[in-house]
Amino acid sequence: MNTKNAQPANRLFSSHDLLILILPLFLEQALAITVGMADTMMVSNAGEAAVSGVSLIDMFNNLIFSVLSALATGGAVVTSQFLGARKKDQASHSVMQLIVSSLLITIVISALIIAASSPIIRLFFGSIEDSVFDAALLYMIISAFSYPFLAVYNSSAAIFRVINRTEVTLKVSIVMNLINVVGNAIGIFVLHAGVVGVAVPSLISRMFAAIVLYVLLHNPNLEIHIEPGKFRFDPGLIRKIYYIGIPSGVENGIFQLGRVIVVSIISGFGTVQIAANGVANSLDQMGVIGGQTMNLAMIAVIGRCVGAGDEEQIRHYTKKLLLITYALTLLCCGSILLFLKPLLSLYGLSAGTTALASILVRIHDGCAILCWPLAFTFPNMLRACNDVKYTMGISIFSMFAFRIALSVILGQQMGYGAIGVWIGMLVDWVFRILCFVVRYRKGTWRRLAHLTPAAG
Repeated sequence: MNTKNAQPANRLFSSHDLLILILPLFLEQALAITVGMADTMMVSNAGEAAVSGVSLIDMFNNLIFSVLSALATGGAVVTSQFLGARKKDQASHSVMQLIVSSLLITIVISALIIAASSPIIRLFFGSIEDSVFDAALLYMIISAFSYPFLAVYNSSAAIFRVINRTEVTLKVSIVMNLINVVGNAIGIFVLHAGVVGVAVPSLISRMFAAIVLYVLLHNPNLEIHIEPGKFRFDPGLIRKIYYIGIPSGVENGIFQLGRVIVVSIISGFGTVQIAANGVANSLDQMGVIGGQTMNLAMIAVIGRCVGAGDEEQIRHYTKKLLLITYALTLLCCGSILLFLKPLLSLYGLSAGTTALASILVRIHDGCAILCWPLAFTFPNMLRACNDVKYTMGISIFSMFAFRIALSVILGQQMGYGAIGVWIGMLVDWVFRILCFVVRYRKGTWRRLAHLTPAAG
């Protein structure tokens, strides 16, 4: 049925539906990032070497997390398209395919990282001080044990978002992060366990969240759910998930790898710049909470529209979700900039580290208000329309051509340090925006989403 001229009465998502989807997602993202900041603040009591070690491995962990998130995104796109096409049996069948395939991949990744943790750290951060290396090594090994649980959690959470039950993931996230924060406080201030006091509670909290969400997915009253005893490998369906997930995983993995390379460049500038970069990154994550929220919402909403074969609604919700993203980014980044001085004082760092962190946050958040939604939320519309290879290619090229190359030129060769690195990041953002906007206007995504052929 051609629904190109659908009226508002036929919308797949009412404003209330979007609120129910977005608000819990926003609170969940805010909670996770706030807890991440609390981790950094608490571990700072163990010294700048501990802060530096944790911040370096957090960059590496983000590489792994982004790959797991991309696999979950692949499953979410496929499942949401099935729902949009009203194929609930196939949507339910896709759930276990996603969970099992991502879990198996992650177990292999975890084993490899644990076995090669020391060489990995030396490869990326070889010039760091011994005390920073020791903290990083311990944090990496403990973190790697949590990856399989995180894979199950991400996959299960993605399914709950697809069926617009984000309040479930919010509740589980609250308990998960409460376990993490209380555990951190005990580990740092009571047991004086340093890096271990931060890493072990994270592992325990992820185990809890993975198990709870997996069990909840067995509820037969859910729109889609796991049916016990009916699992069988479906290579065709797994290929569909991987068609979206693997390019997105490669894109996200390369993006985070590029960030790790950039941090390895910064690590050569000394402990002050490493610590300032780590603190600035934690605050900047708060600034883009709205954008991270809308990344998830964009996949769920546009994927459903693609399944319904409705181009008009794809365009309508793309514009609407982008406007919401800009409003949330303005609110979050503006708040960070307004209260930057008292926020930085919470970290208890040296005056030089605090001053540099302040500059980096101002560069990021000031420009993110204008650029971040189009550079990072908007391309999720293309991914939901199966246009994943293009977004992957642009992201990889931009990372190496601008972010990494300019980090070397501005940061190392011209002596601007971390500030030069972050200027390279801004150039990367602008290039991405130009490419993604041109791609949208060209309309290739219409063909890939199996709508009418793109013009030309």
